[in-house]
Amino acid sequence: MLKIYDGGLDVPRILKTWYEEESQNNYGAFIPFIGTIRDEDSIDGLSFDIYEPILKKWFSAWQDKAKEKNAIIKMAHSRGDVLLHESSYIACVFSPKRRVALEFIDAFVEDFKASAPIWKYDLKNGNRIYALNRSTAIKGSGLLGVK
Repeated sequence: MLKIYDGGLDVPRILKTWYEEESQNNYGAFIPFIGTIRDEDSIDGLSFDIYEPILKKWFSAWQDKAKEKNAIIKMAHSRGDVLLHESSYIACVFSPKRRVALEFIDAFVEDFKASAPIWKYDLKNGNRIYALNRSTAIKGSGLLGVK
């Protein structure tokens, strides 16, 4: 399950919903990762653009990997502006075994940072500025690559 939200994420509501959806499915582990906007470089927040067709394809491949481990993965991400100390990204893994979930969430989050077609902008003094120093070029992206 992948869901895109406008603005900052309501972390307690999303996690509660996911937990309630899966609580009766005999998973022994529920491991979330929550990304929060840090106060750095005098920013007021971050803004995100998402290319959804590629993101959905990328996420679908991860769902297939999770299924092979009898696990499931869920993800929420912000589109648009997210202010300081708000969340822009939540991922979680449900798995029968804790080790599978721990290893899977780590691999998923690292690949997300390297591969997801999401572009980040700094919000400073009412301006939206491409965050080149905090961006990662997507492998094989050609003109979409940054560095």
